Amino acid sequence: MGSPTTNRNSVLIAGITPYFLEKGNFWFEENLQQIIQARKTQSFFKNNVLCLETDQKYNPYQLLRELDEIGYEKVLQVSEPGEFSQRGGIIDVFPLNSNNAVRLEFLGNTIDNISQLDIKIEDESTTKLLLKKKLKSQKLFSDLKGLKGGDFLVHLDHGIGIYRQQLVIGNQSYYQLEYGAGDALYVPVGLERKLSRYVGFIKPGISRLGSLAWQKIKKRAKEKAENLARELLDIYAQRTMSLRSPYISDEEIQNQIVGTFQYKETPDQIQAVKDIENDMSKPEPMDRLICGDVGFGKTEIALRAMIKAVASGKQSAMLCPTTILANQHFQNFKDRLKVLPIKISLISRLQTKKEQNHIIQELKDGRVDVVIGTHRLLSDDVAFHNLGLLVVDDEQKFGVKQKEKFKKIRSSLDVLSLSATPIPRTLYLALSSLRNVSLIQTPPEHRLPIKTEISLFNKETIREAIINELKRNGQAYFLYNRVKTIKEARSFLEKLVPEAQFSIIHGRMKEKDLIKVLGDFQNRKTNVLIATTIIENGLDLPNVNTILVADASLLGLSQAHQIRGRIGRSHIQSFAYFFYPSRLNHLAKKRLQALKETEGLGMGYQIALRDLEIRGAGNILGKEQSGNINQIGLNLYCQMLSDAVERLRAVKFTS
Repeated sequence: MGSPTTNRNSVLIAGITPYFLEKGNFWFEENLQQIIQARKTQSFFKNNVLCLETDQKYNPYQLLRELDEIGYEKVLQVSEPGEFSQRGGIIDVFPLNSNNAVRLEFLGNTIDNISQLDIKIEDESTTKLLLKKKLKSQKLFSDLKGLKGGDFLVHLDHGIGIYRQQLVIGNQSYYQLEYGAGDALYVPVGLERKLSRYVGFIKPGISRLGSLAWQKIKKRAKEKAENLARELLDIYAQRTMSLRSPYISDEEIQNQIVGTFQYKETPDQIQAVKDIENDMSKPEPMDRLICGDVGFGKTEIALRAMIKAVASGKQSAMLCPTTILANQHFQNFKDRLKVLPIKISLISRLQTKKEQNHIIQELKDGRVDVVIGTHRLLSDDVAFHNLGLLVVDDEQKFGVKQKEKFKKIRSSLDVLSLSATPIPRTLYLALSSLRNVSLIQTPPEHRLPIKTEISLFNKETIREAIINELKRNGQAYFLYNRVKTIKEARSFLEKLVPEAQFSIIHGRMKEKDLIKVLGDFQNRKTNVLIATTIIENGLDLPNVNTILVADASLLGLSQAHQIRGRIGRSHIQSFAYFFYPSRLNHLAKKRLQALKETEGLGMGYQIALRDLEIRGAGNILGKEQSGNINQIGLNLYCQMLSDAVERLRAVKFTS
């Protein structure tokens, strides 16, 4: 706590507005009398300036409300301009127009004493600049579009409440929020920047108005956001200090790769390729995240980046979360690269120890240009001759130890991460100055939305769906997520649709058998694949355009969305059937409804997939931040992170 240094008779407190943020503190001293005069005749000054003096009659609760309304933030303890705190009859304020905080002591409804605290700022310009940025970020991060009664909102000073309605009292419109113990808060329209929509992993606890608990929670979250900002800035600084030779362009090789791509690039893909080319032409290593819905062409962008690295005499590696995915990428890349003098290898548990050792030796000697593998690539015995680029497919699927390895690798290596989990716009804004992010949101040309049907488990529908697919020489997935009884499911289907050839895959099979079954399915020796959620990870078979899910009530929304994304990979109309048992709980019903609402293309980015977004946020920020996100909501957390980054940057710059 700051202690009073000098007593004073009066204090002027200017509101947090763009107009006042442009003015230096000297301007307020010079124009003090004119400002006091303007308060009597002009509504702007009346609404945005407080004049307080000793012995003045003033209800302390009215002052707290007015400080809130002129944009000041309530905190546990003031430390910078634009903040206020209260303890009993003492209110501390750090005016925007002062280099020092002040203390107001009340005796009942009278200001008994005004004193200056020994809490001060050294650099007025930097502080004003940070406040401007904070004002801007509050507006950006509030996310109040499409607000409905019953939605959870976070008020910067009072915590989490329930939005009830917008109403007019007198001539002023207000947002009405309900808090614990039936308390109500009325927030004037125009002060939206103090509100943010609550997005979290759990249903939040409702705050009590006037309780210190929220200020403590906020202080803790702010400290954690600062720590993360420091960590991110350190990684960023290390990357800017690590230098490597810029990659060269080889038009001939790039043109050959582009020529073997069978689709037309989307505008987002073209932009992402340009972003990567720009990153790779700089002397600092690249660290870019490609975020895009399932089937929107992230792998193609990665392939082109890997070939660019190889053309510059470097090796490229692609890390995949599963053997199935590694094998699929390997087969696709091998096919695309067959016309080029580029050696590509696969390293996973599919090979014998002897084969693995041979590939590891070739990597060391520089005889392999491109390697695709599972976490086996991160083993201590794997060394590269000249690794330039690491592509990480679905980074969030890797464990803590593997992520630690990424952190060590990151500062010296070019890293391209791919994620099919969309990230919220607010997180994108908070990270955009630290980590380069490319969003792939436009679907490929002629791609049709997947027709989605949600219904009770129904034999006739299953038979009809499979028969219709066979009639057009297509294939289907039947998702059955119980390994114990999967053979019984096969018998049931063989009796129901004797015209079809069925095969089974699940996670407990030997990987060699698994790849063989998949290979047979890919080569159309079978036409219905009965599978567990093992197919969730990136299978890309354009001839499979029907998926039937035996019990969708067991799936989370993001998982169901990913699984549906296994089909609809071409211009052919595809169909997804999500069946559920006779009894369905409320949450499962809601999830399935959201799935129906998001059958459009790129809908992974729409509001109904908020649980996807929050997962995306958790994946990027790390598990240790989840608790803070839950307590204050993702939007406020991202705002704090953004503010912390700006503040730390300003401190570094001025020092």
